[in-house]
Amino acid sequence: MDHSFPIRVYYEDTDMAGIVYYANYLRYIERARSDWVRALGVDQNAMRERDGVVFVVRRVEADYLAPAKFDDELTVRTSTTSVSGARLNMHQEVWRGETLLFQAEVLVVCVTEAGGPARLPANIRQKLH
Repeated sequence: MDHSFPIRVYYEDTDMAGIVYYANYLRYIERARSDWVRALGVDQNAMRERDGVVFVVRRVEADYLAPAKFDDELTVRTSTTSVSGARLNMHQEVWRGETLLFQAEVLVVCVTEAGGPARLPANIRQKLH
């Protein structure tokens, strides 16, 4: 399932040069992933309470291609590239109109609340395949 999530750049998102501070792109793609999971019908609080597992980001490989600036309207595009028993590989991009500004490969894993490895719940794997 591909997902699109709109973001507007606020003044607080920018640095002294007036461009989006690099770490905020990670916040943008996190918001988009959370919205994507919600759109799948997954309640992460219920998953934690019922299954005792949570999603965590294990690795991010990011490319900053062009700057975003105050008041830009951006779109975060998220797609799944592969799903295994406990891993979810995703590709995320941040666009301003037709211009690609940022892209990342994100590895999300499932862990117990104590931090040990866990399998993705079966109902979630089914939704992702």
